[in-house]
Amino acid sequence: MCGIVGAVAQRDIAEILLEGLRRLEYRGYDSAGLAVVDNEGHLQRLRRVGKVSALSSAAEQHPLKGGTGIAHTRWATHGEPSEVNAHPHVSDHIVVVHNGIIENHEPLREILIERGYRFVSETDTEVIAHLVHWEQRQAGGTLAEVVLRVIPQLRGAYGAVIMDSEDPSVLVAARSGSPLVIGRGVGENFLASDQLALLPVTRRFMFLEEGDIAEVTRRTVKVWDKQGNPAERAEIESQVKYDAGDKGLYRHYMQKEIYEQPQAIKNTLEGRFNHGEITLAELGAGADELLSKVQHVQIIACGTSYHSAMVSRYWFEALAGVPCDVEIASEFRYRKAAVRPGSLLITLSQSGETADTLAALRLTKSLGYLGSLAICNVAGSSLVRESDLSLMTRAGTEIGVASTKAFTTQLTVLLMLVARIGRLKGTDKQIEADIVHALQALPSRIEQMLSLDKTIEALAEGFSDKHHALFLGRGDLYPIAMEGALKLKEISYIHAEAYAAGELKHGPLALIDADMPVIVIAPNNELLEKLKSNIEEVRARGGLLYVFAEQNAGFTESENMKIIPLPHVEEIVAPIFYTIPMQLLAYHIALIKGTDVDQPRNLAKSVTVE
Repeated sequence: MCGIVGAVAQRDIAEILLEGLRRLEYRGYDSAGLAVVDNEGHLQRLRRVGKVSALSSAAEQHPLKGGTGIAHTRWATHGEPSEVNAHPHVSDHIVVVHNGIIENHEPLREILIERGYRFVSETDTEVIAHLVHWEQRQAGGTLAEVVLRVIPQLRGAYGAVIMDSEDPSVLVAARSGSPLVIGRGVGENFLASDQLALLPVTRRFMFLEEGDIAEVTRRTVKVWDKQGNPAERAEIESQVKYDAGDKGLYRHYMQKEIYEQPQAIKNTLEGRFNHGEITLAELGAGADELLSKVQHVQIIACGTSYHSAMVSRYWFEALAGVPCDVEIASEFRYRKAAVRPGSLLITLSQSGETADTLAALRLTKSLGYLGSLAICNVAGSSLVRESDLSLMTRAGTEIGVASTKAFTTQLTVLLMLVARIGRLKGTDKQIEADIVHALQALPSRIEQMLSLDKTIEALAEGFSDKHHALFLGRGDLYPIAMEGALKLKEISYIHAEAYAAGELKHGPLALIDADMPVIVIAPNNELLEKLKSNIEEVRARGGLLYVFAEQNAGFTESENMKIIPLPHVEEIVAPIFYTIPMQLLAYHIALIKGTDVDQPRNLAKSVTVE
């Protein structure tokens, strides 16, 4: 959600800011803006509803000159998407961009109106601009000193960058719950909500910690911690790659990323096997000792990551003999949880900045967990930095809001972790051998699956007039049905639900009619006969069935039941494999519906607000 880019330099920085915003488009947004101050203190601001391309076109018509500036892509929380609500927001010579939510903005707004301020937007962000202006006018001081006085008045989660057009030599940043990173240059420095935005101009970064306030000039960076004390933050050389590139021959980033999954999984597996065993050496010395003590696993995640966690619960218990609980982060953080002895906390997030997951991790620090392990796609993210251990999924940059390769690489890492913990706890060595074999064969299996794209595209035509869909699965394929339903909702806007197939007779059968397509995931496993009985329950009530089944599973197509025969796959990795046709189906249905596949309405890639 939302993107921030800032720069203090001698050169004109408008194009640097715009390129930074382009690289943050994947986060999801509905408007964009930038403000630049020249050396004489002249403030120039442009804002547009819609894509960064509209802002870029405006900047071509109205060039912005100056070496200090801030830019923003907004995902609406307070106030509709409009130019007047777009960032940056201004109070006289004070300019602000902000990610997050100011929870006490309404009482602050009332106080500021009494002080004579006039609000021109519906946003909570404008409150920050007026507060900074008021504090500066009342007591003076440097911009950093003013912001240090303002921050205690704010409640909520925010990442904010403040600029004063009367002093264009400095930017001030404040982080509370929403990520900010400083990019170090030579005679110039930068700020952003994501290091990807700054890779064209620097590889040297400082990550602000929770509660930090930073003063950034061309040559200096000063940081204060949440107590207001001077603080040192390590500078790192980033190895992160912005490898999205353009779409090439693909119509959408989502389509490209679906097809990248065989290579993404190969990248995930690389260097993690040794003589037929899974090593996970990057966990470091002492990790094996900790993992051998695990008596229980607690996983916390949101959205698609929650579904990968649900799959891994079956794996942890069936393959490693370790009890596992999975909970949605936004629920976990607001209840009193009892911690089991020897419990390992695992957090899952593509971005590593998911607000609820981060908050849950911080909440558990003093609850007595054996340790915390993050599984993530972004090495420098808050989740990784704040966890005891971490495993990178190595999916590469994922631009499409609806997660594809990040999901399948999460599952790949989770299965390797299950094998590693199982071996340390003395489970049958053949289990690990089977997992290694299945994972090594998986990329080629997925390539076979992708060859069925045209078959699935033809199926999608049957959904052109549908408004609802039901997904069914059993065992570790039930969460894949949940993921399939989520994908369809996200990018086609068709209402979809998922059920464990055995639950049909407990209510969902009431929904079945000829207008309700039912998508069934049917691998050839020990639950297949049970699943066939559930399918018959739907057929008997006139339902329209789409059954994705292994080619030797014994299904016969009929008038109201379409069979999509799929290649053989090892049972252990079936959840990863059967994800692919669900992604392709959602993608092709969305094309027919004419929706924005890469940036569906109302959604954001990185959910950094509660």
